Amino acid sequence: MPPPLIARLLTDEATATRLADEFSERFEPEELAASAFEIADDAALPVAFRRPDRPAAGREGPMGTLLPDSAAPWQAELVFAGAIDEAAIRALVAEIAGAEAGQALVFERIEARDWIAASLEGLEPVSAGRFTIHGAHDRAARRPNRVNIEIEAALAFGTGHHGTTRGCLLLLDSLLKRRRPAAIVDIGSGTGVLAMAAAAMLKRRVRAGEIDPDSVRIARANARLNGVPHLVRPVVAAGLKHPALRARGTYDLVFANILAGPLKRLAPEIAAATAPGGHVILSGMLAGDVPGMRARYGAFGFRLRRRIDLEGWSSLLLAK
Repeated sequence: MPPPLIARLLTDEATATRLADEFSERFEPEELAASAFEIADDAALPVAFRRPDRPAAGREGPMGTLLPDSAAPWQAELVFAGAIDEAAIRALVAEIAGAEAGQALVFERIEARDWIAASLEGLEPVSAGRFTIHGAHDRAARRPNRVNIEIEAALAFGTGHHGTTRGCLLLLDSLLKRRRPAAIVDIGSGTGVLAMAAAAMLKRRVRAGEIDPDSVRIARANARLNGVPHLVRPVVAAGLKHPALRARGTYDLVFANILAGPLKRLAPEIAAATAPGGHVILSGMLAGDVPGMRARYGAFGFRLRRRIDLEGWSSLLLAK
């Protein structure tokens, strides 16, 4: 399999959002991950790019809320899993956002590397409620009164350091103080950290699915490492499209920590898989995606119970 190809466009918020939405509609989740986000750090901008001047005071709204910054540069990012025709993608961008945008699109081939090993090196363990996520180098420092989860450095997402993972763990910890869901599934399980956290706390089987076979292999290794291989055994699946995930019927708790576009597309599938009175923990969305996400899931009978924002990312606990 060729290494992932990323297409990036530095543009305005409206264009970046439109491109991410349009590409998410035209491609399947296993083919493409599309996102749009503000470039808040000047160091991440091209040297030749000059950020528009804007008065800092003008961004603060009532009670200290931050207003949108229409002048801020945004980036549309398209990550393709397989081989694509770059000329065709450039033409599609031009169709959606104009010829200038199509010409300005930048492609980059990302070689696979052990990026989690690099990210874990020297990082402190992460605490989220009653959970602590750590690497092998911090194994000796584990505290006996915590739910300790060790993540093996590998090519998969989910070390616990990212705001989306911590947000989900905090929501899980909060939920488990009031309920003990019997049937749980993790969609887009990555390293398996959320599934393992629930399994370790409840001592129950947690089903999990992930579209990337390498991530599934890594998650299974992590389950063995943490002593829960009999409770967490991820399968290769897009959404809930696997017999092992559908066999359970409905679930009391569904995790989906992916991206805003796939989360919206999976809403009917997730709604059908959530039992009446069940809960869903969603993450992988920016704060600006929350209103649309609430409306999308609200149409299927979900109500917002709690929201956590960390590092610009939002995690939602919804009840059906």
